[in-house]
Amino acid sequence: MHYDALKTFITLAEVKNFTKTAETLRMSQPSVSLHIKNLEKEFQTKLFLRSPKFLQITPTGEILYDRAKRMISLYEQSKQDILEHQNAMRGELKIGASFTIGEYILPSLLLDLQKDYPELELQVLIGNTQEIVQSVRMHGVDIGLIEGHTNESELSVHPFMQDELFIVASMDHELGLKKEVTFADLHNQPWVTREVGSGTREYLNHVIRTNGLKVKSLLTISSNQGIKETLMNGTGLSFLSKSVIERDVANKDLSIIHMKNQRFTRTLSYLYSPVSEDKKIVKTFIDSLKNKWPDEMRLAKK
Repeated sequence: MHYDALKTFITLAEVKNFTKTAETLRMSQPSVSLHIKNLEKEFQTKLFLRSPKFLQITPTGEILYDRAKRMISLYEQSKQDILEHQNAMRGELKIGASFTIGEYILPSLLLDLQKDYPELELQVLIGNTQEIVQSVRMHGVDIGLIEGHTNESELSVHPFMQDELFIVASMDHELGLKKEVTFADLHNQPWVTREVGSGTREYLNHVIRTNGLKVKSLLTISSNQGIKETLMNGTGLSFLSKSVIERDVANKDLSIIHMKNQRFTRTLSYLYSPVSEDKKIVKTFIDSLKNKWPDEMRLAKK
């Protein structure tokens, strides 16, 4: 079975771009081309129509696409069933997590899983919400954890935690010295924020739009730690999760800008594709997630 070639073919059929396919599967572009060439030779047909401006799957490619997805699914399920038959939780679990979750929330759960299932191999991919949703959809990971929203109807999405966000700044920022501030105080301030595609950036954009905030400048950094370091050495404001800033606030490296009569909360969710739904290894992870934060799970579902 040409597992890697079929997985490459499926991804290319969905993203319709050789470069993006190579990035998604973490391989070189020539390797993508070689896999497609070998499949076309194997089935004696053209799978794609190509030009500098577009890539289109052929009718015979459509036939292979439908069956390749079923073959990959059956192969992976068979592999997992054989591992489970040995009465031990073994195998490889690929977890995708957005930055806030992957860097500050997930690690304690991973330690629990390693302790309970020492033969389970855990792999974690960290990216922004948009990237994690794509990885789940493309079967690059078995399950994803995100802080933003997704309208992917093909994926099963479930809340698992309520997350509170705060406006933060350096310890000597003028707004941090006030007991409370209003949205009027936030006008014409420089902001430091995450990149487009991040759940945190999405929430900040929502706050700016709904409250008509005038932004003096916007500095984008695709790292929570990078944002915090910038705030500590500058004058900007940022909007970050409680889990990201707890230690820095306790150490008096950052200050919270307290808003009058205003709280910012969002729901963190886990998501998976139908292909992964019946995998015992995925069910075990979800059970561990629920057991780790049972109270948060109830709040998130309200």
